[in-house]
Amino acid sequence: MSKGYIYIILSAIIFSTMEIAGKVVSKEINPFELNFLRFLIGALILLPLAIKDLRKRKIDLNKNDVGYFFISGFLCIFVSMSFFQLAIVYTKASTVAIVFSTNPVFTIPFAYFLLKEQLNKNTIFSLLISLLGLICILNPFNIHSDIKGIVLAILAAITFSFYSVIGKMRSDRYGSIIMNCFTFLAGNFIMLFLMLISHIQYIVKLNEKAGLSLLSNIPIIYGINQGNIFTLMYLGIVVTGLGYLFYFYAMEETSATTASIVFFIKPALAPILSLMVLHESISSNTILGILFILIGSYITFIGRSSRSNTGITEIKNIKI
Repeated sequence: MSKGYIYIILSAIIFSTMEIAGKVVSKEINPFELNFLRFLIGALILLPLAIKDLRKRKIDLNKNDVGYFFISGFLCIFVSMSFFQLAIVYTKASTVAIVFSTNPVFTIPFAYFLLKEQLNKNTIFSLLISLLGLICILNPFNIHSDIKGIVLAILAAITFSFYSVIGKMRSDRYGSIIMNCFTFLAGNFIMLFLMLISHIQYIVKLNEKAGLSLLSNIPIIYGINQGNIFTLMYLGIVVTGLGYLFYFYAMEETSATTASIVFFIKPALAPILSLMVLHESISSNTILGILFILIGSYITFIGRSSRSNTGITEIKNIKI
């Protein structure tokens, strides 16, 4: 087996545990605090490689670059990943993993309008099939108590897709490691600002009136103890640091299209791991939704393979 496929397997397994690890500590650590700490650790893991890449590419970051990273950090960390962490609080880890894995499909319309990438029957069909899968998971004929979590997971997937397209606009200049490392750092700076102002009494009262208590008095390191420190480090070092790194290496050894197999594996693997670790049951409508999403992802993957063979530009940023 080639190194590229080993990296794909490793990253698929690691990314499939992301929601599980988040669920384990969700009752002890504020979701925004967890979001901040996870990406801070991940950014520090990637930083030496990003600095090395900056020198290799002979890039001197300017105000324009910093502004761009703040935009991407706002979309990825502050918006998308906040929705993601909140989704884990309100619904099953397996459901979040399945729904979030649809983000490459949502990339299609964004890429069409912003990057002027071509749309064909296959891409439209894959989008419709994946949306049908989401409808099955939502189960509109029998709305259940975790509907809030599912909606948050969908918002996380959609906003991450938007971030991916924004990232594509400068992917040739920065490359994946620089792009994601400095996006993490900029996003964390914004998160830290949110966490600090959440302690202002006026903000606390506004959040309480709006029923947004999670946005009040957000701690920075509160709730971390001997029981959850290893899970937190796993999320930061293994999932956000090594997981991304293995995915980068997979793209280098194979291609962005081949490496995207990771997101074909995750919707199938994550529910199995959630069942084993968290004992989360999988309903029949969720299983049906998984099948539709897998079919939609497969059609998307085949479409990207065809486009890459004909030289048409493809989205190369991470879809995790």
